[in-house]
Amino acid sequence: MASKMSRIVECVPNFSEGQHKEVIEAIANAIATTDGCNLLDVDPGISTNRTVYTFVGSPDAVVEGALNAARAASQLIDMTRHHGEHPRIGAMDVCPFIPVRGVTMDDCVECARELGMKLGEELGVPVYLYGDAAKEEYRTTVPQLRAGEYESLPEKLEKPEWKPDFGPAEFVPSWGASLIGARKFLIAYNINMLATKEQAHRIALNVREQGRGKGEPGRLKHVQAIGWYLEEANMAQVSLNLTDHEKTPIHTVYEEVSRDARELNLAMVGSQIVGLVPLRAILQVADYYMDKENLFLLEEDQKVRLVVDRLGLHSVGGFNPKERIIEYMIDSERDGPLLSMDVKDFILTVGARSPTPGGGSVAALTATMGAALSSMAGFLTYGNRKFEHLDGNMRQLLPPLYSTMKELMHYIDADAAAFNDYMGLKEMLPFVDPDVALFSDYSAAIKLPHRDPEEEKFREEALQRGLRTAISVPMAMAKKANCLWPTLAELCKIANISCKSDVQVGMKCLETGVWGAYKNVLTNLDSIQDADYKQKVLSEIEGEWKIAQENCEANLKVLEERKA
Repeated sequence: MASKMSRIVECVPNFSEGQHKEVIEAIANAIATTDGCNLLDVDPGISTNRTVYTFVGSPDAVVEGALNAARAASQLIDMTRHHGEHPRIGAMDVCPFIPVRGVTMDDCVECARELGMKLGEELGVPVYLYGDAAKEEYRTTVPQLRAGEYESLPEKLEKPEWKPDFGPAEFVPSWGASLIGARKFLIAYNINMLATKEQAHRIALNVREQGRGKGEPGRLKHVQAIGWYLEEANMAQVSLNLTDHEKTPIHTVYEEVSRDARELNLAMVGSQIVGLVPLRAILQVADYYMDKENLFLLEEDQKVRLVVDRLGLHSVGGFNPKERIIEYMIDSERDGPLLSMDVKDFILTVGARSPTPGGGSVAALTATMGAALSSMAGFLTYGNRKFEHLDGNMRQLLPPLYSTMKELMHYIDADAAAFNDYMGLKEMLPFVDPDVALFSDYSAAIKLPHRDPEEEKFREEALQRGLRTAISVPMAMAKKANCLWPTLAELCKIANISCKSDVQVGMKCLETGVWGAYKNVLTNLDSIQDADYKQKVLSEIEGEWKIAQENCEANLKVLEERKA
């Protein structure tokens, strides 16, 4: 279902100011007061004399937010007085746009180019594009563009090959230049040690992709690094940018730096994530340490806690997952309204004079409870001394049971939303941009004053698309529920016999949930006009219902025959 924030771009401008509170707050306020922008994080550094701002919003909103921040900075930052540990080329040093949800990299490239054009025209400053927004190969990376830093700009701007993408090829002493780009999610990560600046930088040269230069590459791809000393903390840091955490994850970097520190007899004192981090990147680390130490964790918050401990993320400034993990920041209410209800309120809502939540949501809830009961049986077997010999089996069976339970929960709200969106179409103005997501939240839907043939045709096409969405939710739920049957077949053979009736009830719940999805799909298919699509969906959902029936019957037979 489309979200009210279905198109989300992250913007992470870095400003060359980390020491004057009033300047830092003024820039933050410029972002926070921009309509449609959600300021998630402000991370200043005294020694680096730099502040990293993180905010999200629609493509148009984040461009305006970044522009407002630059306007504020232009009145408050004077680069002729700037000194800090971090490399820099300008007041708004870098400003990347990152796709988060419902947008593509091309959308972020457009954001970068629009901001670059506005900065050049309004503030009259040189702007270079980098990352996916770059127009020249030799201008792709920040280190390429920032070589020589602020001090080299007067000479650099005189060279034709360094003509800015936007703005004048003239040195603006108070500003310098700005690097505006589009890229994947970059993780800014510092590893702390009791060492000198020179020792930290030596390790940085060892691990970063660039290494010590031509002919002496470092060990890790997609990693930029520098070593520096933090006077306020009385320790050194290897400061890193992970430009592709899928290929070079956080734990790989941490372990490599740790190895070098041990060889130099240096004390590691934890690490620090600067700004926000994707949940996936944290779970990658959890998976690594769980595998390395043969740990068994299912709860997401336990996995996050493990990562915080193993990386020492509390060592400098602390690490609050709700304030550091971007998904937790964007989705402050991750559960839908139905899933957030207590049992009593949910029942009363189902029983009220309203078509939603209806059979589809109840079917999803029933299937979820089936997975939950099965998961419970697994937990009551795992870690039980009597069934200790089955711990290995349970470590294999519990993850799919538990994760499927969590995934099925979200179909409870999804089904109700699909129905409400479809019904809402009947009240909408039909002439909307067909490229706009059909199920967006139209805050001022206009009722039709009349219906000419063109309006009627568009309306019918929209309703047919709405029906397909309403069909896709129970179909997906049925397929997700049916994924559990192979796992349940194994569970039925070995689970704690005391849980026999729980597993039996669970499987009937799962089967009933699929049956409910089957009936839901059939109801919506009645109004579908495309005969080929109709036959394809009918065949699929009948197949899913057959799978549920046959597997439930077979597994119940196994349980009935078990004595111990």
